[in-house]
Amino acid sequence: MDDEAILFDGVIFEWRGPAPFLFVAVPDAHIGAIRYAGLSLSYGWGVVPVVAEIGETRFATSLFPRDGGYLVPVKAAVQKAERIGIGDRVEVALKVGRP
Repeated sequence: MDDEAILFDGVIFEWRGPAPFLFVAVPDAHIGAIRYAGLSLSYGWGVVPVVAEIGETRFATSLFPRDGGYLVPVKAAVQKAERIGIGDRVEVALKVGRP
């Protein structure tokens, strides 16, 4: 990903919303920048479109707002491709915007 990417690492966890999903929480240090960039990009409910990269896998998704921060959904295809799951620490690169 390029120099504009937001880089961080985090632990994958399960959150049971409408269905069980795996996520990585965006650290507090990046919330302000994402919120600002998302002002013109959000399509409702505070959801912010991003292009994410975990390992060698790049994918389009949307950050979920939660408790004043954001969660990165880790799609099943990404889990399979990178052989990752609950409790694994991963490095994440995010670029706010649509692909």
